Amino acid sequence: MSPAPKDTTPLDSLPVGRLGIIPLKSCDTLGSKVNDYIVKWRKNRDYSQIDNLEFEGYLRDSYLVNAETPRFGSGEAKGLLKESVRGDDIYLMVDVCNYSLTYSLCGHTNHMSPDDHFQDLKRVIAAIAGKARRINVIMPFLYESRQHKRTGRESLDCALALQELVNMGVDNIITFDAHDPRVQNSIPLHGFETVQPAYQFIKGLFKAEPDLEIDSDKLMVISPDAGGTSRAIYLANVLGVDMGMFYKRRDYSTIIDGRNPIVAHEFLGADVKGKNMIIIDDMISSGDSMLEVAALLKEKGAGKIFMCATFGLFTNGLEKFDKAYERGDFDRLLTTNLVYQTEELLQREYYVNCDMSKYIALIIDTLNHDTSISKLLNPIERINKLLAKHNRKKTEV
Repeated sequence: MSPAPKDTTPLDSLPVGRLGIIPLKSCDTLGSKVNDYIVKWRKNRDYSQIDNLEFEGYLRDSYLVNAETPRFGSGEAKGLLKESVRGDDIYLMVDVCNYSLTYSLCGHTNHMSPDDHFQDLKRVIAAIAGKARRINVIMPFLYESRQHKRTGRESLDCALALQELVNMGVDNIITFDAHDPRVQNSIPLHGFETVQPAYQFIKGLFKAEPDLEIDSDKLMVISPDAGGTSRAIYLANVLGVDMGMFYKRRDYSTIIDGRNPIVAHEFLGADVKGKNMIIIDDMISSGDSMLEVAALLKEKGAGKIFMCATFGLFTNGLEKFDKAYERGDFDRLLTTNLVYQTEELLQREYYVNCDMSKYIALIIDTLNHDTSISKLLNPIERINKLLAKHNRKKTEV
C-alpha cells in the first residue's frame, strides 16, 4: 500500500464551510483525483479541535457533490443537484475544451462546445440558488480567453463571461495560465487567480530527462511570441539560464480565418548552437507556430527541443507532431491534464503528461481554510528544492 501523500496545508484557521466539490462531467476524471488527495490528507491530520461543531463534515469519504445537467430531446438542459449544499463552501470544476462529450439534438449527435460547457456551469450555479456559503469556480482554460480585448467593432466575450459569473454569486474564479490576466480588470472587486504550472513542467521534464543539465551554457528558455515573454522570463530566471524569443511578422494587408497570416518568425536572443531549448507557451492550438519555432531552432543548431504548453488542444490532430518528431524537430512535448486528453496523445512516446490534480487539491484545501495561496501561485521555493534534488542526483551519478 502506497504511503499517504504529504499534507502541506497549514491549519491555523477554521474552514469557511463544509467542503463540496462539483466537477462537471467535462472534469470528471480530474475532479475524482483532486477529491482522493483531499480525503487522504484530512484522514491523516491530527487536529485537536476536529470534534468541534465548526468542523462538522470535515472528515468524509468523499467531498464530491452529486450534480447533473440532463438534456431534453430538443437539446435544452437544466442543472440538477441531488443533495443539499446549504452552507457549503462549493468548488465547481469545468473543462470548457472537452469536445469528447456529446448530446442529442433532435435526433442528431452534437459534440459539446465551450459555449455548451459554460452554459452547464451556469445551470449548476443556478441550481445552488444562493444556498451555499461561498461559490468558487475552477476553470483551468478560461472561457473565451482568446477574445480578451477589443480591437474594433467586436464582442468582448471573456469580460462578459466573468461579469456574468460574479453576478450569479461566484466569489472566486481560479484559472490557469490565462491568455491575458488583465481581463480580471472586468471584475475588480472579486477574486480572480491565474496559476502558472511552471513547477509541474520542470518536474515532468526532469523525470523524462534525468540527465538534463541546468546551465546557462547548455540550456535556454524560448518564448514563441512576444505575448508569452513574461512566462519565459520567469522560467529562465528561476532556472538561472538565458532566454530568447520569436516575434511574429504578419501580413496586415490580408485576413485569413479572422486573423492576419504570419509571414515569418524572427528570433531575438543569443546563439543557440549546441544548447538545449525549452519552448514554453500557454497553449498549443493547431501547433503550427510551436512546430515552426522548433524547426527554426534546429536549423540554428540547437540541441534537444522540449515544447511545453499548459493546454494541449491539438485542434488539427497529432499527425504533424508525429512527422516533426520523426524528422527530429523536437524531443519532448509536455502539456498538463487540465484539458481533455485523447488516448492517442497519452500513448505517444514523445509526450509527457504533467498531472495538476495534486496542485488543484492543495489550492482547494487551502482556500477552504481561508488561508493565503501566495506560495502556491509563486512556487519558487518548491522549484528551488526540485533543482537542488536534481543537481544532487546528477552529482551522485
